[in-house]
Amino acid sequence: MRMTSSTIRTRWSPERDTATPQSRRAVKAAAAVAAGALALSLSACGSSDNDSGGSTGETTDTANNVTLPKLDGTSLEVAAVWSGTEQANFKKVLQEFEKRTGAKVTFVPAQDPIINFIGSKVAGGQPPDIAMLPQPGAIKQAVDKGWATQLGSDTVKELGENYSQGWQDIGKVNGKPYGVYYKAANKSLIWYNNQVFENAGASEPETWPDLLNTAQTVSDSGVTPFSIGGAEGWTLTDWFENVYLSQAGPEKYDQLAKHEIKWTDPSVKDALTTLAQVWGKPDWIAGGANGALQTDFPASVTQVFTGGDQPKAAMVAAGDFAQVNIPSSMKIGTDAKVFPFPAVGDQGPVVSGGDAAVILQNSKGSQALATWLASPDAAQIQAKLGGYLSPNKNVPNSAYPNAVQQKIAKALIDAGDDFRFDMSDQAPQAFGGTPGKGEWKTLQDFLKNPKDIAGTQAKLEAEAAAAYGN
Repeated sequence: MRMTSSTIRTRWSPERDTATPQSRRAVKAAAAVAAGALALSLSACGSSDNDSGGSTGETTDTANNVTLPKLDGTSLEVAAVWSGTEQANFKKVLQEFEKRTGAKVTFVPAQDPIINFIGSKVAGGQPPDIAMLPQPGAIKQAVDKGWATQLGSDTVKELGENYSQGWQDIGKVNGKPYGVYYKAANKSLIWYNNQVFENAGASEPETWPDLLNTAQTVSDSGVTPFSIGGAEGWTLTDWFENVYLSQAGPEKYDQLAKHEIKWTDPSVKDALTTLAQVWGKPDWIAGGANGALQTDFPASVTQVFTGGDQPKAAMVAAGDFAQVNIPSSMKIGTDAKVFPFPAVGDQGPVVSGGDAAVILQNSKGSQALATWLASPDAAQIQAKLGGYLSPNKNVPNSAYPNAVQQKIAKALIDAGDDFRFDMSDQAPQAFGGTPGKGEWKTLQDFLKNPKDIAGTQAKLEAEAAAAYGN
């Protein structure tokens, strides 16, 4: 997850891959339609709507579609890695729960990887009541260790009414419901500074070769093409996954996600070779590789949209949640625009992730809070504040604050079960979700030395084999 967590990568088959070759081809065809729909919806986003992506202003007209118990005197803790505007906006959701139930809810800032943070809290006998976990693998780990409690009937009812089956399934472990995917993310996007593009005479690319041409055009105009938040390894996995999904296809994507094929597979070599076409050009990256590795995710977004028509970079590959880091002076859809991650293969990628609420201390209060987070009422509050995307299909599209995000949200809901979840988030934590280790660290090393494709593959495979145990 991470952006803070999260994101949407196309097509998913949780814990079970019983699809026949014919059904997989059907899914691939459906995914192509979904990707096309996303491309159309984003290209249709004009400048008619509105304000910045993130806000901490007050919300109004809160919906009332869920029944909650009275919880006067109840105190609860919710842990998440969210910070800044994202944390502030989520606290407004918790405040509404307090207002409706009489409970007191405290937000507990957690460190990434949150599963390690939770482990230390459990060991100390003080786990939070609910944790927002960004990886299916983390949910499974919490269940396997006996930390997590199964969701109650009221929450399961909300999930059934508000979520597609695919989003319900990724919150399950061994077929039982443990996670409420409160927050989703679409990571198959590239945001750009429109003034820079206009000055350079650059256009939105649809294919990878188009992207390289656009980058060169922007570079020739005197602006560095790309901003990369390489200090946080998950941003680099997003780059890889978008390229790999589009180039290798969904079946290979699923196989690599489960470590059914090795990272020394030729398909991985092809993806790294493609990535090197960007990462191997230091003058195309703000600050070069060393600068990128010292840039965190929020800064990677902000530096594209500050500095007038001479920002540090013109583009940043980032999920829909990047909007909270775009300055309010930049109008979404006019000054700050977005296009789908370009197609490397036959079709563009649509990759997703998310954060799930998991109960760690079972009580009437924690079950009620999980039910609240599964409701459209809760999601609608944060949707109005921007920089947030919900997989809840009953959140009104009009709740999102600008045309760009409304169309991103509509594409997610319209895709139904047709999506791929973030590959690194499906992996064991040691490989796909730990700073300074596994895939995160290996891709950071590759950003520094993109010529070492074979060495990078060998290191990825060694780390994966150790983490997966095969």
